[in-house]
Amino acid sequence: MDVTALLLLALAALGIFSSNMPITVAVLVLLFLRVTKLQSAFPFLEKYGLTIGILILTIGVMTPLASGKIPLDAVWQSFLNWKSLLAIAVGMLVAYLGGRGASLMAGQPILVTGLLIGTVLGVAFFKGVPVGPLIAAGILSLLIGRG
Repeated sequence: MDVTALLLLALAALGIFSSNMPITVAVLVLLFLRVTKLQSAFPFLEKYGLTIGILILTIGVMTPLASGKIPLDAVWQSFLNWKSLLAIAVGMLVAYLGGRGASLMAGQPILVTGLLIGTVLGVAFFKGVPVGPLIAAGILSLLIGRG
């Protein structure tokens, strides 16, 4: 019995139950790679997957600026409004936590499953959004003194 495949299936079920498409698709892709003996991709994904994901996320976040939907004067105005300044500060804090989270996840990969399960449960029961594992890892790193 392949316990790892069963764990992946359980995570996929949690993803489906919580309507968490990114986790469901990610787990199913990994399961597909595992059952088709394409496991040679795992070292590449372990080494570069997070970086590639952050790159794609950054492109998605910056697209409105690049497309002109957010004009340059709106960017400058963000430095004049207290709410925008607070948003900048929170963005900096989240980026800091994400950096700590990335270090923690790389240094202690055993925590990743718990973070994923917590994220899936947060989506399922609290109507959350599945963007939390990296930030959750950053918060965890502050709590346990790692990262």
